[in-house]
Amino acid sequence: MYKLCIVGLGNPDQKYNYTRHNIGKDWLKDISIIYDVDFSTKSKFEAKIGESHSSSILWVIPSNYVNNSGNTISKIIKSTNLKASNFLILHDDLDLKIGDVRLKESGGHGGHNGLRDIIEKIGSDEFNRLRIGIGHPGSKYEVTNWVLNKFTPEEKKQLKISYSQFCNVFDQIALLEINEVQKILHTD
Repeated sequence: MYKLCIVGLGNPDQKYNYTRHNIGKDWLKDISIIYDVDFSTKSKFEAKIGESHSSSILWVIPSNYVNNSGNTISKIIKSTNLKASNFLILHDDLDLKIGDVRLKESGGHGGHNGLRDIIEKIGSDEFNRLRIGIGHPGSKYEVTNWVLNKFTPEEKKQLKISYSQFCNVFDQIALLEINEVQKILHTD
């Protein structure tokens, strides 16, 4: 029986790998190696699925585009014992500067189309989010290009530090120690 489902948002095509919009998926793939997660394609979920922690954690990489992420989440909810509150969605966040990482329990979509789609398709915003800062281009008209671009070498250095912080608290995340993780991640 699963106690946690971790989902990394990102677009499926290789050209999107390591773009700002794919940071949730990229971080999930990277940390899954540490936990020896073996993924297999499950077309009924529109995702690659793996397990860890004695099958108590379900790892999910949706194979659909970010803006259709709700398809995968709703199918998993219908097929498992998981509720919205058992999910942790890793995603990019324009409102946070590069390298800022925040763990948030429930809430709105904040303008993120992937989160909007999840909320619409599962009828709940009660899931947890790991918000990974990708910065903002400064103009709303530049956002589409911004999220589909790759990080600069300087930004990659900052994100490497942030990713390391995420790895350091992952075991607490796996135990759903949300408040403790927030205290660590949200202290600059």
